[in-house]
Amino acid sequence: MAKWSFLTNHARALLFISTQPDARLRDLAAELDVTERTAYGIVADLTEAGYVFKERDGRRNRYQVQTHVPLPDRRYERPVGDVLALLTGIKAPRARRRA
Repeated sequence: MAKWSFLTNHARALLFISTQPDARLRDLAAELDVTERTAYGIVADLTEAGYVFKERDGRRNRYQVQTHVPLPDRRYERPVGDVLALLTGIKAPRARRRA
């Protein structure tokens, strides 16, 4: 039987970033069992879609999940923070809205 996951790599990356905002792309790649290039692409997708805000902190990046952003599927009228809270058991603080 092939290895598969109930959640997509994008969802798993969002979960990882929400609990470890200071993690390196290398750490994310190891967690997802993908290459660093793939991890970079996933973070770029999440950033472009508005789910993650990325800022420089010295030589590293720091990530902040934008918990107020709604899920991409319009059938579900919930912000992504509600899903993260359900999966992690941690109530996500409301992130500041970034332009």
